[in-house]
Amino acid sequence: MDQHKIQTQEEQDVATLSDEGCRLVLYNDDVHSFDYVIKALVDICRHSLDQAEQCTILVHCRGKCAVKNGSYEELLPMHTAMLNKQLTTEIVK
Repeated sequence: MDQHKIQTQEEQDVATLSDEGCRLVLYNDDVHSFDYVIKALVDICRHSLDQAEQCTILVHCRGKCAVKNGSYEELLPMHTAMLNKQLTTEIVK
C-alpha cells in the first residue's frame, strides 16, 4: 500500500513539473513602441525595468522572446492581459 502512495505521489510530481514547463512567448510587431512593450512587461509580467528592456530588444532582433515561465494557469492571465493590450503572445510547452 505504501508503494502505491509513493508511485501516485511521483506521478503527481511529474505532472506538476511538466505543467510548469510552459512559456509565455511575445512576438514582434511593427505597431507598438519599445516603451509601450516595456511598460506592459513591467505591469503584467512583473519584470524589472532592465529585464523588460532586454526582452524587448530580443523580441525586436529575433522576432520573439519567452518573457515568462510557469504553469499554464499562472501564464493564462498574463497572456490575456497582453492580448488586451494588442500584443501578440502565445503559451507554449
